Amino acid sequence: MAKRIDRINEEIQKELSSLIRNLKDPRVQETMISITRVETTPDLRFTKVYVSFLQEEKAAGAMKGLQSAAGYLRRELGASLNLRYTPQIMWALDDSITYGAKMLALINSLGVEKDEDDES
Repeated sequence: MAKRIDRINEEIQKELSSLIRNLKDPRVQETMISITRVETTPDLRFTKVYVSFLQEEKAAGAMKGLQSAAGYLRRELGASLNLRYTPQIMWALDDSITYGAKMLALINSLGVEKDEDDES
């Protein structure tokens, strides 16, 4: 059962990625949106879609745009996927990419230089 849910999650992620690119909402078109992961309940009633944004200052507006387009996206998702139930879409902000970039910047700011003699 877990493998089936994983396959469904992958399909939902792929379909939503292509559908989001075609949305006409300017709040969504103004920023680059990346779907980082999708979690669907075992009964296929709900799916939680984690998104991250390239421009953090436009994230709030883009989230509102995605929430307002959830019904349209659900209908299009149901048309493209052959499932008994089309899950209700819940959006969640994923800041893991931003957090990773911040950690990388902190590590790089330490000023530790690589030792070329220590390559073993």
